[in-house]
Amino acid sequence: MAEKKKPRYGAWVVVGIVLVGLAGFGTGGLSGNIRSIGTVGEKDVSVASYQRALNGQIRSLSAQFGQQISFQQAQAFGLDQVALNQVVLLRTLDNEASELGVSVGDERVFERLQAIPSFQGASGFNRETYRLALQQSGQSEAEFEAGIREETARTLLQGSVISGIPAPDAYADALVQYISETRSITWAVVDADDLTAPVPGATPAAQQEYYDANPAEFTLPESRDITYVWLTPNMIIDDMVVPDEAVERLYNQRITEFVQPERRLVERLVYLDETKAEEAIGRVNAGEATFEELVAERGLALTDIDLGDVSQDDLRGAGEAVFAAQTGDVVGPFNSPLGPALFRMNAVLAAQETTLDEASTNLRDELAAEAAREYINDSADPIIDLLAGGATMADLADRTDMQLGTINWTPENAEGIAAYEAFRREAASVQEGQFAEIFDLADGGISALTLDGIVPPTLQPLDDVRDAVSAAWQAQAQQEAIIAKAEEIATDVLPLTGLDTLGLDPLVEENMTRRTFIEGTPPSFNEDVFAMAVGDVRVVDAENRAIILRLDNIAAPDLTDPSVIAQRDALAESARAGISQDIFDAYATSVQQRTEQSLNQQTINAVNAQFQ
Repeated sequence: MAEKKKPRYGAWVVVGIVLVGLAGFGTGGLSGNIRSIGTVGEKDVSVASYQRALNGQIRSLSAQFGQQISFQQAQAFGLDQVALNQVVLLRTLDNEASELGVSVGDERVFERLQAIPSFQGASGFNRETYRLALQQSGQSEAEFEAGIREETARTLLQGSVISGIPAPDAYADALVQYISETRSITWAVVDADDLTAPVPGATPAAQQEYYDANPAEFTLPESRDITYVWLTPNMIIDDMVVPDEAVERLYNQRITEFVQPERRLVERLVYLDETKAEEAIGRVNAGEATFEELVAERGLALTDIDLGDVSQDDLRGAGEAVFAAQTGDVVGPFNSPLGPALFRMNAVLAAQETTLDEASTNLRDELAAEAAREYINDSADPIIDLLAGGATMADLADRTDMQLGTINWTPENAEGIAAYEAFRREAASVQEGQFAEIFDLADGGISALTLDGIVPPTLQPLDDVRDAVSAAWQAQAQQEAIIAKAEEIATDVLPLTGLDTLGLDPLVEENMTRRTFIEGTPPSFNEDVFAMAVGDVRVVDAENRAIILRLDNIAAPDLTDPSVIAQRDALAESARAGISQDIFDAYATSVQQRTEQSLNQQTINAVNAQFQ
């Protein structure tokens, strides 16, 4: 066996900067002459739209799993077909809107562009940011704006289909009656302290009987004997050498995080022309209108005009006046990229500075962790080659930085390496004799494993678990005695009986609904309460104690109560939205059935090949 060498990390650090575009991975490389995967009606289904839809499906499922899934895995889940169905449906609706003459103008398109956060600068919509974002995603402005125009038309089409659907009042009335009906109860707890005689211990015969009747309680689950190797950034982070120059360079690159000038929290209300802006500030100064009223007059909310925290330079010509204003002052009008505007200053944020010395520890740790991840990433291919050459887990531990370990793993085991979801998934699926493969861990580490054997579920011998059997029998016998005691007491409980006269500590709950949570009661408690009639008395099993429960009153909801009205309206709206969606789905299905489709499977396969 070759001698294991200590790696030479040296005085290097790789700092990765990941720029995430609008389209993600897998969106390039197809011939520029092929721009469509087919047609729906008179509409082309573009390659880019299918790529983006498939990319979105893969990202979504990857987020659920906590790691990037492969295209092969995505296909196994049918994500390629989901994405294809998605873009075909959208183009079907686009075609329908076009045939019906539904469209929107340039002004509406620009309003939509202004509302997209990715295109915003410090002073609102930024044309250069917009251009660069589209360039990164491989789209032209004309293509993107055409997409917005069609999306808006689809929204109008949907609105026309489902508009006018009335709220299902009868359904909402019945549901709010059911949900808001209340109960008044009296209840008390009976526990081991109320027993008049101790429960005897389990005899050997009783132990045997309980053991035979409850084998699942004493059966060890299936376990897997696994040998593994792993390497994580934390294992080697202390060996990473981070030069002071690298720390200083990263500090300077992110200087805006550490040195922030004095800033202001500002709202900006834009007007179409200078005259209207002057008229508005005049009304504010004369006390004829508040800033909130001006915003409402424009059909906007305060969130629509919030600029967040901005510097004086961000505000351009308005900067000096805004920074001289007192909290709550409204100043203007000043020219802005969107036209003349009024500005309200809401708060002063003091300048902040974190020095290089103060930031260096965190920056050094960050660079060292990144360097460790890069080192592990670079090590993966040589390790894969070793595995391909027949290396065992012990060989990898001897010839690389990976650490060797063994584990008797069950699904309940989530400690050490088993804390990683990727390890648990591999451990659950690996078979004996299976070729070991490297897999990624969530923190940038890597691991590989082999299955040494499977231990099937095993019933432990009685002698090995006799204490546990005895304790379980004792608990069961005690609970049976508690239930019997509670039922004995319950026979003396009448509608007007004070439970305190029976030696209990009563609790009274009024206006209890089906969704009320009462601490100290079992999960089935509410169900028991709402199954009773007034005056009924019931004993409820509460695991290690019992509850004596009496129903005192049933009350219908007050339909004039504002909270009940609000709940009823919410239920009606939820039901109406569900009906509307069902109607639109039926409409969309009908449109698809009568719209001609022509898809090129070879082109679709070529797009899919880019993701592999």
